[in-house]
Amino acid sequence: MAAVETIETHISRIFLAGDRVFKMKRAVKLPYVNFSTPERRLAACRKEVELNSMTAPDLYLGVRCITREADGRLALDGDGELVDAVVEMLRFEQSALLDHMAEAGALTPDLMTRTALMIARFHRQVPVVDTGSGAANLKGVLDINKAGFATSHLFSDTEVWALDAAFRKALVRHGNVLNQRQLAGKVRRCHGDLHLRNICLLGDEPCLFDCIEFNDGIATVDVLYDLAFLLMDLWHRGFPELANLVANRYLDETDNEDGFALLSFLMAIRAAVRAHVTGTQVEEDGDSSGNLRAEARAYFDLAANLLNERPAQLIAIGGLSGSGKTTVAEALAAHVGAAPGARIIESDRIRKAMHGVPPETRLPEKAYRPEVSERVYRDMALRSSFILAEGGSVVADAVFERQLDRMRLERAAGDRQAPFLGVWLDVAPDVLWHRVDQRRGGPSDATVEILSHQLEKDVGDISWQRLDAVRPLDAIISDIMTLCGWSFQ
Repeated sequence: MAAVETIETHISRIFLAGDRVFKMKRAVKLPYVNFSTPERRLAACRKEVELNSMTAPDLYLGVRCITREADGRLALDGDGELVDAVVEMLRFEQSALLDHMAEAGALTPDLMTRTALMIARFHRQVPVVDTGSGAANLKGVLDINKAGFATSHLFSDTEVWALDAAFRKALVRHGNVLNQRQLAGKVRRCHGDLHLRNICLLGDEPCLFDCIEFNDGIATVDVLYDLAFLLMDLWHRGFPELANLVANRYLDETDNEDGFALLSFLMAIRAAVRAHVTGTQVEEDGDSSGNLRAEARAYFDLAANLLNERPAQLIAIGGLSGSGKTTVAEALAAHVGAAPGARIIESDRIRKAMHGVPPETRLPEKAYRPEVSERVYRDMALRSSFILAEGGSVVADAVFERQLDRMRLERAAGDRQAPFLGVWLDVAPDVLWHRVDQRRGGPSDATVEILSHQLEKDVGDISWQRLDAVRPLDAIISDIMTLCGWSFQ
């Protein structure tokens, strides 16, 4: 018989046996979960299967009761007294978990884009819940965090008090936006535990599983707070560019621009959750290696760091088709403003959204008439202004061949008293031709014919910082960050 592998978490024991997984609730009673009786654990198992069948129906096979029979032996689904319950699942390779892929360096922009779109679809399907107040909903989370820290002795009372006070101050600052989002139906019964370890590849597609079933209050949250767990996990593991990518692709697909400036605050709460949960695990199970203590401390420090306010700013990246604007914008955005970086406002994606088509769909020539482009650039300025007003940073990505459009972006920053940097990427025409001719996929519809028209136009006086873009990407990003007074690692 093959050996049974066991995985321990702070509230579960998981047994890997053959092609099956059996997940048992631990008999714990904590501020946020009560599994203290067999009946409570059975109810939680049933709810786990019900909820997760929405996102992973092929993974969850059912609930099995562990009973004690008349002869004293334990049985599965017997007639005797209920002793415990387990969730039965189909087993998959641990290498299919996104946290394992992260450790192996196997996460890719394409995979994380598909993950962001999958989460956006999931959030559209889950039910809206009227909690009364978006701010009060998150106050409940902060209260749980405070109680959770009290169950361990890893952190001093002074630093726990300071962190809690910083959270309460930030909650007051963001309260109106949170309440408006709740009124708009953006508080929903979400996944609740949406980090890399709870996403796996099934049939080469990212799939959510293992949602919060034991506490509806923890899982009934603003959809951006749900997303923030994944963003925090990526940020914590050293993948800021992927965190920024997921945030931008998610916002491209959903009506959540109003909450972009909340993300750093929401990520901080998620980091604090991981800090106290890991601390509780140390108290209950010990930590002879010291690894769990170090992990809890890293999460605690990350939470404090994410709460530090950073000024909003606007960086515009312009240049003719093929100059590498989108590549530069996506590499730069994670390093601009508060985590998870800047919102990328991209003309190609806005144009596609205006016409109701996916970014990769090629538009007809009429979609590029001057009056349509005028609408696109006006929208870019309006969106940039809105995000800056909310405290978020922006990287705007477009050709910006008209001086009017360049001035419009500068004015948007000036109106919000935000620092502005305009960058023009210089590339020789023959290189542009080659890049455009070889480009495949992506939201840009530019062809060599369109590039030819651009080269014939007079772009006027360019007051933006001109950079030679026929260089390694890191060198270009380093130059931009130097212009902004930052360093690039």
